[in-house]
Amino acid sequence: MSRRHSAKYKIDRRVGENIWGRPKSPVNKRPNKPGQHGPSRQKKVSDFGMQLMAKQKLKFHYGDITEKQFKATFVEAARRKGNTAENLIGLLESRLDAFVYRSKFVPTIFAARQFVNHGHLLVNGTKTNISSYRLKPGDVVQVREKSRNMALVLEALGSPERDIPEYIEVEPKSMTATFVRMPELADVPYAVQMEPAQVVEYYSS
Repeated sequence: MSRRHSAKYKIDRRVGENIWGRPKSPVNKRPNKPGQHGPSRQKKVSDFGMQLMAKQKLKFHYGDITEKQFKATFVEAARRKGNTAENLIGLLESRLDAFVYRSKFVPTIFAARQFVNHGHLLVNGTKTNISSYRLKPGDVVQVREKSRNMALVLEALGSPERDIPEYIEVEPKSMTATFVRMPELADVPYAVQMEPAQVVEYYSS
């Protein structure tokens, strides 16, 4: 097992949920937290503790995103008009790595970051290798021609494990995906319940 997979599964056990919906996640059989004290009786969680867990769970879902990046995304969400919690989800989903993952060009969010960083993508015809690049509605992302036969890509596109959400239109033959619109929380196919309102409370407290 690679270090990346080990970290991913440890995250699942830490939050006690299969946050990516992967069939091999250890919490499917052992929902305890990691470590020798994992199976012990859980104490009642405070409001702050629940807010922190909601923040961690949402941040972890997007892979290697740092705390600094995540908080900056929240600040931008709060600055914009409308519901901050919904804005936060929309901004996270407009990240290029998240979009590539949702489009099923790669099997995991971790692979998406690496795929972007290695320059396998074109955004509106221009090579882009910044995983945090923020897409706008109407933007078109395409797998570069020389990368389309990668086993990673073919495996992901052929997998029945995930569905492509309605705010993304994918053309499998040309390996092109269009960001149709900014999604709301209800549009995003999270494997577990996310609570962005609790994240807003966490940063506002």
